[in-house]
Amino acid sequence: MKLFEKTLSQTELYNGRIIHVHLDEVELENGQPGKREVVDHPGGVSVCILTENDEVIFVRQFRYPYKEVLMELPAGKLEPGEDPFEAVKREQKEETGTTSSHYISLGNVYPTPGYCGEIIRLWACRAEGEQGELSLDEDEFLCTERIPLQKAVEMVCNNEIPDSKTQIGILKTARLVEQGKL
Repeated sequence: MKLFEKTLSQTELYNGRIIHVHLDEVELENGQPGKREVVDHPGGVSVCILTENDEVIFVRQFRYPYKEVLMELPAGKLEPGEDPFEAVKREQKEETGTTSSHYISLGNVYPTPGYCGEIIRLWACRAEGEQGELSLDEDEFLCTERIPLQKAVEMVCNNEIPDSKTQIGILKTARLVEQGKL
């Protein structure tokens, strides 16, 4: 098996500020026709920030699609042409008022591969210095919260943190701390 689908045509369904949606006609591996609904997203970044006391800095914010407040790692979408590493440093400073000089890549996450091309790039770091002022976008409302890393791991395992990027970031960061790498 080649496990490949050939795109035959693409029809734009929606072209928005953040996402673009298209319907593709494809040829499946067995030669049969198929359809794929695809959401194009510019991608994003997220960072698991640890304090000197091994506390994770979280943000709490209302997430409209779920109509609830979620606790997440600081994150944001990439601007067109923006370098992901510069974006993660920007988001960290804006959403938590912290900075770092040493980051460890935690890799990429494909949050919804069945229909969306979004890729979230993850990092971990230690906050340096005191927490400064937040610098939020005019349509962004959030508050920060610090939780000990081991408690955050328990919260992930107890299904208290539903956000996938946050779960992955916490678990990978905890592993780095166990290994003495962060």
